[in-house]
Amino acid sequence: MNFDLKTLSPAQAAEFPADALLVLVPETLPKGSSPLHTLAAQALKGDDLEPGVGKCLPCYRPEGIKAARVVLVRAGAADAVSVRKAVGMGMAQLKAPGIARLGVVFSLVAADAEGLRAALQICADASYVYTTTKPSAKPRALTKVTFGVSDASVLRAAFDTGKAVVAGVEFAKEWANRPANHATPSRLADAARQLGRLPGIKTEVLGPRQIEALGMGAFLAVAQGSAEPLRFIVMRYQGAGKADAPVVLVGKGITFDTGGISLKPAAEMDEMKFDMGGAASVLGTFAALAEARPAINVVGLIPTCENMPDGKAVKPGDVVRSMSGQTIEILNTDAEGRLILCDALTYAARFKPRAVIDIATLTGACVIALGAVRSGLFSPRDELAQALSQAGEQAGDPCWRLPLDDEYAEGLKSNFADVANVAGRAGGAVTAAKFLQRFATELPWAHLDIAGTAWRGGANKGATGRPVPLLLQYLLNEAQAPAGKARAKGKGSSAAAGR
Repeated sequence: MNFDLKTLSPAQAAEFPADALLVLVPETLPKGSSPLHTLAAQALKGDDLEPGVGKCLPCYRPEGIKAARVVLVRAGAADAVSVRKAVGMGMAQLKAPGIARLGVVFSLVAADAEGLRAALQICADASYVYTTTKPSAKPRALTKVTFGVSDASVLRAAFDTGKAVVAGVEFAKEWANRPANHATPSRLADAARQLGRLPGIKTEVLGPRQIEALGMGAFLAVAQGSAEPLRFIVMRYQGAGKADAPVVLVGKGITFDTGGISLKPAAEMDEMKFDMGGAASVLGTFAALAEARPAINVVGLIPTCENMPDGKAVKPGDVVRSMSGQTIEILNTDAEGRLILCDALTYAARFKPRAVIDIATLTGACVIALGAVRSGLFSPRDELAQALSQAGEQAGDPCWRLPLDDEYAEGLKSNFADVANVAGRAGGAVTAAKFLQRFATELPWAHLDIAGTAWRGGANKGATGRPVPLLLQYLLNEAQAPAGKARAKGKGSSAAAGR
């Protein structure tokens, strides 16, 4: 998709050469005499444009407007939430095959940076079509979207950031949507190498022998039942000085999860191709970094493998030794994501990071707790949790902080190892986070459980690309923080961590 930003007054928008215009109409229409003003005023006066954000009025060849199709859409106060809904509803009215060039007109409303970014992301989502393994799927005719605003120079930076987010989200969606036989650990590593050719990014890929030499016994245990060899992807983006401590992003990369010996039910098991949503979000964030080029250093770590029930697969009751030296009793082989992540978290410490954020489709319990609206956020560091929450709200990709009280770890005790990998059904999202916390005690660490937000099921089945917008916004905010301000390293009290 080709996006453009132009300064367009309402009169200029009426003359803009597009196949269709999507015109945002505010609660109170400003005075003016352009054809767009006249059309909107008549629609409001005649009650043809119903009240309520997202209400639309399609028009065909209205007088004085060059575009053949015009959709008026109520934008309310034109804040980011209202714009997201308005543009989404408007785009649903513009599916005609002849629409290749679209103008999204903000000229009647007071556009701000977050609203513009929201509009850009919604337009990209609405025009996205997966075609990699579906050659019969026809891409949308829409190839160019121009956003018309009152002053393009004021919103240029926000527009550029929005384009970077779209690039990252679409990269993440592409790889998460691919079937598991088209997105093996080796192919995921190839995608990372592809990103490694972009400015500022370097990629290294480790194989089974190197992982064994590192002592990543938990990671190896998950992979041992699969014919597909594991890969450990290490990516580096350098936007700041070499001495600057990086943010480390750790993405769970289970390219298919059968549950292993603790086999999942057959219904909807196909959706377990999305179990590498955390890895996809790290890849997508690096694609976005290559576009946005913020002054910050970032490391991406992706442990990736399949979880299969082969004769060599790890069994319930087996005990393995992690890279940290801690032994783990595997009571449920379907709790495999935490096993590959714990070794990656230990590896992350070598970078002396300013923050470590792991991202994983980790627990069904988080879906029960938060549904598909917010990702689960866990961190014992108040300032890090606050920074991630703020970034999520800014980016329209929200998360919600959940507790980490020490009492939740009681169920992880084992008679045969230092720790068990599960603690029962109650509070499953929290106990999974408590397991990971054992391997990040000396790190400024946060965990994002994206099991409810990384993909949609049902008729609209497909990856969402979340939480790429949240992660990029967090990194941009950190890059703009005053020099020497290590807010990510602020420690929270145990009481605060349990909130």
